[in-house]
Amino acid sequence: QVQLVESGGGLVQAGGSLRLSCTASSRTFSAVSMGWFRRSPGKEREFLAAVSYNGGSTDYADSVKGRFTISRDNAKNTVYLRMNSLKPEDTAVYFCAATHMYYVQSRVGDYHDWGQGTQVTVSS
Repeated sequence: QVQLVESGGGLVQAGGSLRLSCTASSRTFSAVSMGWFRRSPGKEREFLAAVSYNGGSTDYADSVKGRFTISRDNAKNTVYLRMNSLKPEDTAVYFCAATHMYYVQSRVGDYHDWGQGTQVTVSS
């Protein structure tokens, strides 16, 4: 099982930026696609972004397209989520997750390993 540890969450004002990191303890990290999700109180887990095994392709939810950027550094076993122009409605717990596949996936069920999450709070 892959262990994923997120970091970089915190409190930020609306319009600000944060960069989340997720480090994996896995020798197969560079062979699987990764994704970021979030869960707000009272809502289901929401797909945000995914990146293929080599970083060559990405996918984004419409709600974050143009504001969030996913990337990865396979030498560091780390995937990132750069978040710009943050809004109060972006407040949530953010999770990274790993698939067992090469290419980008957007469904929760395609992800087999999950981090514990990091809280992001955007104040108005």
